[in-house]
Amino acid sequence: MDKITNKELSGFIAQATAGNKDALEAVIASVQDLVFNLSLRMLGTFPDAEDASQDILLKVMTHLSEFKGDSAFSTWVFRIAVNHLKNYKKHMFAKLPLSFEFYGDDIRNGKVEDVPDLTQDVEKSVLAEELKMSCTNVMLQCLDVDSRCVFILGTMFKVDSRTAGDILGVTPEAYRQKLSRVRRKMADFLREYCGEYGGGTCRCVNRVNYAIQNHRISPAHMDFNAAAPVPLETILEVKEAMEAIDELSEEFSFCKTYQSPEALKQYIQKFLEGPALAVVRNGRAAQ
Repeated sequence: MDKITNKELSGFIAQATAGNKDALEAVIASVQDLVFNLSLRMLGTFPDAEDASQDILLKVMTHLSEFKGDSAFSTWVFRIAVNHLKNYKKHMFAKLPLSFEFYGDDIRNGKVEDVPDLTQDVEKSVLAEELKMSCTNVMLQCLDVDSRCVFILGTMFKVDSRTAGDILGVTPEAYRQKLSRVRRKMADFLREYCGEYGGGTCRCVNRVNYAIQNHRISPAHMDFNAAAPVPLETILEVKEAMEAIDELSEEFSFCKTYQSPEALKQYIQKFLEGPALAVVRNGRAAQ
């Protein structure tokens, strides 16, 4: 749907909590891409992000009557999403934690030249682009969950420190300091190892077959290539600009945003066709 104004959104929220299905659908549509992209970066994979997004959007719908307008609606949604994702244990990397040391060792010592052609007649350049997006996304899993959240809010969503501090329950100054440290850590790794975004020797096109062999990408399921990109400004309300806290603002061009998967939209639609309005109106969490 087209981006709606803050005034229109306030009206939709009021109508949704009064039981208007179309208004509720508009409210959820205004934040579902935000929720999905935050989940994707926090969890690492499309399937895990889709599952978590369903949970988060369900929470948004069933707690909508608790939104009092003391902050921007997107801030309120961010807070729900962040709290859910920081404690989410059902994703792949909760069981298989990563580290920059592991990533660096794999880049240095992975036997990429020993792997046969596994591209299945898919253009290698297409697979390399899939690997580039997947690798940089999964790389975020090398950060602890709090640092990952700070990095994503400040670098991908460019949330100002006052708002981010409100979301995370820290002072703006503490947030700025941690964001600067985390961005430098990420930038240092990219500069040392990555040939796509830094000065390293690793090139995605040379690691395509190695990545397929290790189940990091699949020629049959290219989630990043299949996802439709969406400009960040279309999924966020007007907000204060992110402060220039360091010189790294333009270092992370891999932080792209995508439209929600069709399956997530269908899940929301199915929920709206059920007893959702009574749940929203009464402000009760779904069982």
